Amino acid sequence: MKPGILLVMLCLVTAGALWNAFAGDGHDHGDEGSAPVGGNGPRRLPDGSVFLPKPAQRQIGVRTQVTEAGNLPRTVALAGKVVMDPNAGGKVQALVAGRLEAGPRGLPGIGQAVKKGEVLAYVVPSAGQIERSNQMALLAELQAAKALAEKRVARLKELADTVPRKEIEAAESELASLAARVTAVGAGLSNRDALVAPVAGVIASSNAVAGQVVDARELVFEIVDPKRLRVEALAYDVDTAIDVAGASLAVGEQRVTLDFLGAARSLREQALPLAFGAAGDSLARFAVGQPVEVFVQTRSTLQGVSVPAASVLKNPANQTIVWVKTAPERFEPRTVTTAPLDGANVAVTSGLAAGERVVTNAATLINQIR
Repeated sequence: MKPGILLVMLCLVTAGALWNAFAGDGHDHGDEGSAPVGGNGPRRLPDGSVFLPKPAQRQIGVRTQVTEAGNLPRTVALAGKVVMDPNAGGKVQALVAGRLEAGPRGLPGIGQAVKKGEVLAYVVPSAGQIERSNQMALLAELQAAKALAEKRVARLKELADTVPRKEIEAAESELASLAARVTAVGAGLSNRDALVAPVAGVIASSNAVAGQVVDARELVFEIVDPKRLRVEALAYDVDTAIDVAGASLAVGEQRVTLDFLGAARSLREQALPLAFGAAGDSLARFAVGQPVEVFVQTRSTLQGVSVPAASVLKNPANQTIVWVKTAPERFEPRTVTTAPLDGANVAVTSGLAAGERVVTNAATLINQIR
């Protein structure tokens, strides 16, 4: 291509670019209408806050609540566990060593309902061969003596007119004694120890298998009433047991109120056991021995703001934060100081003022926006 033609083409390209740059209103090509950097989607702003459009808020289910400041009970979180009510639960143990046999309804399984006094299983006492042989020999001897006594009583009754009455009575007494001894020895050879349910409830644990050999005092069944369970917590500060005003534990997002039943007067592993109960069947969903966290409210109070436990999160610096809605589509993180309250809620003692809108639902999703 000739140099002159190349120069003309270069001038035309430059002129077209300048024309586009200085085009008047209505003559642009639509470039200025494109979305700005970042768009209108959810994003983290430079100051750490989050821009979240209304459609996105509805999609992830954002919910907020207005905070209220006030005097909140000072709360102590204690480690505890679920225990059985001693009046509504019991253990079934073998009194003698022997072999297990099924009861009238078979061996009960876990979760099966039983009634008080119901026979759950039998234990056939185990005895050595020599001991059993001696008992059988004694039984045979007693049976022979009983047969002779019966014949003697019959002869004396035939001679009742010539034999003194006291001889007849003595023979009858001897016969009755031999019969009782035969019954006792026979029962010892064939008797079974019945394992009876001490209370009505359900089988919480079962260690029974047909034909199993158990030792004396071995635990075979454990029975509980799910509607009458208790919670036992351990307090390492004796003053806590004196200042109990109420207690609760959290079950998911729900709060179960506990009634303080009393405190022990002796330490167990350097801790003081506290007993709690619940009205109705609030503890029916728990299992005996299940660990729980008990929130004990004392009579002393503190100034703070109550927020749901789901609102409290951690930021990348491992600081405790809550998200506050400061504008229709803007959320700001607030570093706060918290204290336990009742399991379902926590007390914010600093970093949050009354009247602010705290995110109660989907706070975790807002915290993940980058």
